[in-house]
Amino acid sequence: MTGSPATDTTSPQPGSFGQRVRRLARMALRAEIGIWKSLYRWIFRRPRVPVGASGFAYHSPVLTILVIFIVLSAIEIPIVDLIVHDWPWVRIPLLAAGIWGVTWMIGLLLGFLTRPHAVGPEGIRARSGAELDIDLPWESVTSVEKSRDVREKAPKIRDEPHGRTLALRMQDETNVLVILERPVAVRLGDTADEVDAVRLWVDDLDGFMTAVRTHIP
Repeated sequence: MTGSPATDTTSPQPGSFGQRVRRLARMALRAEIGIWKSLYRWIFRRPRVPVGASGFAYHSPVLTILVIFIVLSAIEIPIVDLIVHDWPWVRIPLLAAGIWGVTWMIGLLLGFLTRPHAVGPEGIRARSGAELDIDLPWESVTSVEKSRDVREKAPKIRDEPHGRTLALRMQDETNVLVILERPVAVRLGDTADEVDAVRLWVDDLDGFMTAVRTHIP
């Protein structure tokens, strides 16, 4: 494990109840749009990998648990439908909700599959499903190194020795550290920020580092 104790400097500011509701509604809408875009990209075989770049998966730490949830939810639909079969006013809403839930979880998984990290001539694209897509051009990158870091319940942005660091964790873990020459703007939901480094998880760590070395020896 790497890294030193750090403090969270990104605590949300208090707001009115109405502001919080609107913020949650915007987050839910963005998530819903991202799910359907992921389904579209998978159906039409259009992963988001820039021309000339190589894609690198990062979903292996969560694949098993997502597949289990999808399978259990799919099994639950006919069981619930059988139980409430004689009450159409209950059956139809539950059937619709069940199908939507399974579709949503499939879209969540496909968000990881259709939006891999990418390494190419222009730089690194660091992704987290449909939620985040961060452009890290080579001119902004100081170094890319293997760096395993495990943090439970840690904020996405935290202060570390090399500056403000965004961590795109999978199951609380990252294995790559990208240190930047100058801050890069990121947007988390409705909040804009600048970071000096990005941590991420890559399934094929050696392949990722080999691709990086072709651009920054």
